[in-house]
Amino acid sequence: MPLLDLLKNRYSVRAFLETPVPREILIEIFKGAQLSPSNCNVQPWQVYVISGALKDQLKESLLTAILSGKEPNPDFDWKVHYFGVHRERQFGSANALYGSMGIERSDKQARLDAMLRNWSFFDAPHVAFFTMEKYLKMMGAVDLGIYTQTLSLLMTERGISSCFQGALGQFPDPVRRLLNLPDSSGVLFGMSFGYADESKPVNATRTDRASMEEAVVFLE
Repeated sequence: MPLLDLLKNRYSVRAFLETPVPREILIEIFKGAQLSPSNCNVQPWQVYVISGALKDQLKESLLTAILSGKEPNPDFDWKVHYFGVHRERQFGSANALYGSMGIERSDKQARLDAMLRNWSFFDAPHVAFFTMEKYLKMMGAVDLGIYTQTLSLLMTERGISSCFQGALGQFPDPVRRLLNLPDSSGVLFGMSFGYADESKPVNATRTDRASMEEAVVFLE
């Protein structure tokens, strides 16, 4: 499939089938993602793919931590408050998501339940956590963004759906314990992936994009 078609077809999936992706296909995809460029070729990503019973164990640990009422304690600074057009796009995305599920803005419990599904990985058979050395800060985050975009498109090419989740970096302690991460390393974000359950209304969610003219300026 041409790259432009992959970009057009990819979307964030929030309901998955239980069917796991064969290990040989995962190995091919993650090998391909290693070709991603990075600043000075440092390749800062350290990726952990969790499946099966271990994934279910982690899900329970994360939900317990979140439902305890503890505050998020991300390894990296995620305190972003959007303004102006960015705030408008954020609201537009939320409206598209909750609208596809038939959840009214006033239904706070339904919205909370939908949000909690982040930490059950939307029932995906696999979840990837993207970690890096904390000292790399912004530069490392840029490299991981490039890597994960490559990874997502390689998955799309093979009919595998995914959802990038900043939420999976908000409560890193259960993840850190499971992975036995050293203090020098941090969880940046995660991605649930597998085969989309097209029967679920949430997977009808689509968001728009700003025009090229709004985002790009050509100078001579």
